Amino acid sequence: MKDPYEVLGVSRSADDAQIKNAYRALAKKYHPDNYQNNPLADLAAEKMAEINEAYDAIVKERAGGSRAGSAGQSGYTASSSSAAGSLFLQVRSLIHAGRIEEAHRLLDTVSSGNRSAEWHFLMGVVLQRKGWLADARTYLEEAVRREPNNPEYRQALGSFASPFGGQGGMPYTTGFCLPCGGPCDLCTSILCANMMCDCCCR
Repeated sequence: MKDPYEVLGVSRSADDAQIKNAYRALAKKYHPDNYQNNPLADLAAEKMAEINEAYDAIVKERAGGSRAGSAGQSGYTASSSSAAGSLFLQVRSLIHAGRIEEAHRLLDTVSSGNRSAEWHFLMGVVLQRKGWLADARTYLEEAVRREPNNPEYRQALGSFASPFGGQGGMPYTTGFCLPCGGPCDLCTSILCANMMCDCCCR
């Protein structure tokens, strides 16, 4: 495998936020939805797989508490903030891989005093994927309350805007896609199927 930092186009000294941003930008660029009925679809899929593999490798490396590198390179010191950043990168990777229960368990290991806006955002996304929409919205609202200018958090909360209007009801929403930053048609389909089953069974 190529150097994962090279694949993402970042240096080994990049912090977790820079790595996350680089990954998101590449994932958005090579997302399969951008290459439907396109002769470059296979190449884009290969590139997307390479990006995911590189991102996962960096997450695992940093979660292990050390950075691979040449001899003499200083090691990775996990301060409380950088350790949390590595954990959040790992959670994002698990969500992207569809391993929602693992992501949930990992978030639960964070003590209440260290639950930042990012933690609330990720917990909201996890609960939304599990179908716990009321709880998910509460966590996303808290993330936006703490960082009102964060566009990612605001977009995730915005996905809860109900097309049927009203107040306080359970919103019929699309899911939030971490890699592409947009609505997820799969989640929409599942929710619609759920609604149809409820109607038929009554």
